[in-house]
Amino acid sequence: MTSQQQIPQPSHPVLRELTSAGVSIWLDDISRERLRTGNLAELIRDWAVTGVTSNPTIFASAVAHGDAYDQQLSDLAIREVKLEEAARVIATYDIRWGCDVLRPVYDITGGVDGRVSIEVDPRIAKDTAKTIAEARALWWMVDRPNLFIKIPATVEGLPAITAALAEGISVNVTLIFSLERYGQVIDAFMTGLEQAREAGRDISTLGSVASFFVSRVDTEVDRRLDKIGTPEAAALRGKAAIANARLAYELYEQRIATPRWQALRDAGAKVQRPLWASTSTKDPAYDDTMYVVELVGPDTVNTMPESTLRATADHATLRGDTIHGTYDQSRQVFADLAGLGIGYDDVVSVLEEEGVEKFAASWNEFLGTIESNMAAVGKP
Repeated sequence: MTSQQQIPQPSHPVLRELTSAGVSIWLDDISRERLRTGNLAELIRDWAVTGVTSNPTIFASAVAHGDAYDQQLSDLAIREVKLEEAARVIATYDIRWGCDVLRPVYDITGGVDGRVSIEVDPRIAKDTAKTIAEARALWWMVDRPNLFIKIPATVEGLPAITAALAEGISVNVTLIFSLERYGQVIDAFMTGLEQAREAGRDISTLGSVASFFVSRVDTEVDRRLDKIGTPEAAALRGKAAIANARLAYELYEQRIATPRWQALRDAGAKVQRPLWASTSTKDPAYDDTMYVVELVGPDTVNTMPESTLRATADHATLRGDTIHGTYDQSRQVFADLAGLGIGYDDVVSVLEEEGVEKFAASWNEFLGTIESNMAAVGKP
């Protein structure tokens, strides 16, 4: 029985249809306000939310608005806690609370869903040793079995993914843009499970998702298409991101059909599901549920902001599985882009670099917000 069948069905017909098709709905947001008002619990109960993802941008926004953090900020200021440690304390407090709210989902689904993700400091994305150390620290600080540590899929992040899983730390691999890198992520995942098994760990308790970023691909490709400005270029707008994700799913299917994965599965391992991230459309010309409707397939996760979740429930028109049967068409999209001079490797390389830089900037913003708020609430 799948996790979607075990969880009570939502009242919204479209969300029922989506979960029945094998898609787990996760909320791409967390804040103390959501937690203390019961909003997250409501989304779990009525809106089919079975997981939560966070990132530095989300935390920067959460602390900047409202008074939910004032008491903790005041206490941290009084104790003269250093800024970066204060950031960890604030973030892990919310994540731990979120894990507790989602724990029933985790138990019902046997650890497949009910997960909450927290990201390592993105400024260390190019440092393997620091990423491993940070993953250990966050795992210890949150101390919940339904936690995911988010590790960026940089070259340097790959061995950190393996090391974390080998030590029994569940991982959400984030900032994946290219198919080549995704293949490396799958290898890192399987190697980590193999090492954990060799160390005598129960690998059935380990979980992982591979977060493929979606809308940012269209943003970058569309920018290049608009610069070309021909009718042929215009016809390709809004096609690259969905094609990229669909081809990622094809790769996922190929890799879970290998003897290597079958051996791990027989030892109790859970599959590393593809997760569609960055699923709110950035171009107002596109349907606001496009990255949900066009990426429906078994054993996937779609993590979406609340606005996209509500839009999906309100007016999305689902067409069942929209991934299988599209692989040749998806390859043609990139062949057509190459014919216009838009190189896939260059696009995904730019997106990875920008992704790390943007999250690092958000982390610095998070630290700056904490610093100013600690100074304000800490005054006598």
